[in-house]
Amino acid sequence: MTFDSKQFLSTVSASPGVYRMLDTQGNTLYVGKAKRLHNRLASYFRGTLNAKTQAMVSRIADIQLTVTRSDIEALLLEQTLIKSLRPPYNILLRDDKSYPFIFVTDRHPFPALEYKRVRQRKDDGRYLGPYPGSGAVRESLALMQKIFRIRSCEDSVFAHRSRPCLQYQIERCSAPCVGYISEADYQRDLEHAIMCLEGKSESVTQALTEAMEQASAALDFEEAARLRDQIQQLRSLQQQQFVDTQGGDADIFALAQRPGGLSVAILGVRDGRLLGARHHTPTNDLDLDPGALLANVVSQYYFVQPHDIPDEVITSHALDDGSLLQDALAQHAGKRIRLAHQVRGHRAQWQSLAVTNAEQHLNATLASRQQMDERFAALQKALGLEQQPERLECFDISHSHGEATVASCVVFDPDGPRKKDYRRFNIQDIAAGDDYAAMQQALTRRLKRITADAGIAPDILIVDGGKGQLNMAREVLETLNITSITLLGVAKGSTRKAGLETLFLDTPEHPLELDSTSPALHLVQHIRDESHRFAIAGHRAARDKTRRTSTLQEVPGIGPKRRRELLRFFGGLQGVKKANRGDLARVPGINDALADAIYQSLHG
Repeated sequence: MTFDSKQFLSTVSASPGVYRMLDTQGNTLYVGKAKRLHNRLASYFRGTLNAKTQAMVSRIADIQLTVTRSDIEALLLEQTLIKSLRPPYNILLRDDKSYPFIFVTDRHPFPALEYKRVRQRKDDGRYLGPYPGSGAVRESLALMQKIFRIRSCEDSVFAHRSRPCLQYQIERCSAPCVGYISEADYQRDLEHAIMCLEGKSESVTQALTEAMEQASAALDFEEAARLRDQIQQLRSLQQQQFVDTQGGDADIFALAQRPGGLSVAILGVRDGRLLGARHHTPTNDLDLDPGALLANVVSQYYFVQPHDIPDEVITSHALDDGSLLQDALAQHAGKRIRLAHQVRGHRAQWQSLAVTNAEQHLNATLASRQQMDERFAALQKALGLEQQPERLECFDISHSHGEATVASCVVFDPDGPRKKDYRRFNIQDIAAGDDYAAMQQALTRRLKRITADAGIAPDILIVDGGKGQLNMAREVLETLNITSITLLGVAKGSTRKAGLETLFLDTPEHPLELDSTSPALHLVQHIRDESHRFAIAGHRAARDKTRRTSTLQEVPGIGPKRRRELLRFFGGLQGVKKANRGDLARVPGINDALADAIYQSLHG
């Protein structure tokens, strides 16, 4: 039965609340929240929607509503439902790893600080964390054992000790197993360690200072010296943290997104110490913009999964309904929370580091073998090939107004980029800015090696630049009598936006229409972008080298001032090379004899 949206919308209130979209079997497709339910739901049935949202709306058989008293209550309920229902069209932080914690049991008079990796916290003690990685946990444990001498042994070992172990000898444990410290004193040291792990090291330092002064007043100089050493170690740690990161507690969320994949990096900073990074690769089935996507990630991270909320949450993009999310986080944590994306100083460095982590993780994901296999298979199907291609080569041209023209050739196989097979061609003896001639020269030089049995032939040859470059590549293949290579041209769409490219198979008369979500298109985009990057890098290196070692330096009588006047007069070295003797003599400071010397030097 078709869902009657008009009748349904006539009964929906304008109150805040949560909605669940259901299919014909009663399964939840999507869970959403709204400040005004009527306005939000009406947007699904009016106006222009992207293809993915249209696909979801076409499956709706019913919509169930829950009216809430406030926006924050709607946000919290939304995350609760996402956690329990896991709808296919919602952003889901799928993570098969348990989280590392520091655990302190409440069932032992002398608890150890333990490393534990669990999915859900239990009621058998105190959990500190979660931490982004195991390295951060082990480093923190080592610091606490060094400063406060908290035991690290198993309970079974502790119960059967008759004398102190090596940890006591190297001053990493106070030996509670043999009664060298009282239960009260051990619990005090343990509480100080926990406070430091929670970012309260300054409070611990003040408490230790007061205790040291009391011990000194009581003439207990041995205890005062022990406390002094602890204070010095803490001060040293705080000073190092201040120099490195300026202190503070924060979680940083950064999004990297390209056609075919996205990655979210989450960095944790506690008491100024970077604890590590964790990565997620959620699906974005509704093509949400970065602000909406990151808002969903932040909401799930704190409301669905067991994470403590720091005083500050930093994001790489401005979040949709950021103020609402900030209020919800503050209510959930019971304290004031700052949510920001425009930051300066050391916080901007954290943000930049998170973005770098997200981009690197995304690069690794896109290059993974499993994803490459899927993309290669999809490309085989899209091109109608009998066998799956094993080698793709893509060519691109880069220059600055004809200066230092470089062609790139990048190679992909089912394992991803084969960087050892990448090649660059320095293009010579063509008219400045003639991309077609540059492509012809690069392809001829590359493909001649195949005809001479000196190179491996690609299964698919991809050229970036549209119909003209495709025709040029076809002419080269025909001239060299090569018929075994499939030719694919890539032309940017009218808006030059990723996902709107047009592909041409062999000739401009055979365009390929691929959906923006097609793995085959994502593979072509990936190799095209890599070819573009490699060409630009080569061009810049060649251009900078030319400018550093200008051939004008070799002309007698031409010093820095005259070189500068020549380049300024003709707009660059290419212009100087095109000038005749008369034009050169018109430059201030250049007489006929120098003009002749310059011309002879440049043209032989």
